[in-house]
Amino acid sequence: MSVPAQTLTLRSAALLLVPPLLWAGNAIVGRMVHDMIPPMTLNFVRWLLAGLLLLPFTYPILRRRSPLWSHWKRYAVLALLGVGCYNSFQYLALQTSTPINVTLVASSSPVFMLGIGALFFKQTIRKRQIIGAVLSIFGVLLVLSRGDWQALMNVQLVVGDVFVLMATAAWAGYSWLLTQTSEPTEVRNDWANFLMAQITLGFVWSGLFTAGEWAITDAHILWGWPLAAALAYVAIGPAILAYRCWGLGVQQAGPNIAGFFSNLTPLFAALLSALTLGELPTWYHMAAFACIVGGIVVSSQR
Repeated sequence: MSVPAQTLTLRSAALLLVPPLLWAGNAIVGRMVHDMIPPMTLNFVRWLLAGLLLLPFTYPILRRRSPLWSHWKRYAVLALLGVGCYNSFQYLALQTSTPINVTLVASSSPVFMLGIGALFFKQTIRKRQIIGAVLSIFGVLLVLSRGDWQALMNVQLVVGDVFVLMATAAWAGYSWLLTQTSEPTEVRNDWANFLMAQITLGFVWSGLFTAGEWAITDAHILWGWPLAAALAYVAIGPAILAYRCWGLGVQQAGPNIAGFFSNLTPLFAALLSALTLGELPTWYHMAAFACIVGGIVVSSQR
């Protein structure tokens, strides 16, 4: 299954910059509310709210004769990877793993993108993409170590890191499937319908995960304004806006190039954390940004 060649433009670069910024905020918010709501439940409520926000614009897609139901298998797979697994595993990881571990493991995203593209989509891995991956990951390690490489020697892996690895693999598979154009144009050309199709079947997966969570754990929710504000953010920003921009960016630039933009997430997370603590960016933030952008530029060259 081949995918047409794609290149990075100013428009696609702008689209791909939005998701990592919103995902950085998603990781911070997810960590802030991990004692207020269980991870699977957080993911379910997040997509429930996102679906309700989209419903006034997309309700025709739910009708019996909608193309959603004639292509339900494709949307079920997209929903499993994007709606069901990716954020569920990420929120689950934030229960046990530290931010530095989570970001270190998630920095393998370009490697997963290249590997899945080569294994399942007949994509050739070029030397420039390998160099770009090395540059990008180097930038991530630089900002996580705060310029002190000895800090990386103290990292200890926990079960949460395994969940991040699973989430990263699911997202890579999801991104590659976005490049396929098997669904009808009335769905594919309308981003809200396309996302709603995934959310609709994603309720099944996230609902099953949530039911299992409440059945086998001591799950509880601490309702309040902080949790309400957090749910509003994760439903509107990382769910609707990020998925919209990521979908368009992947279609225009391709998953291999888009994968390098995901490595901006830990950099944005570090900057947001620094702003929260009242600290200004330092030299290693700038150096990391240069490395990650360098990886994007190198990998996107023909």
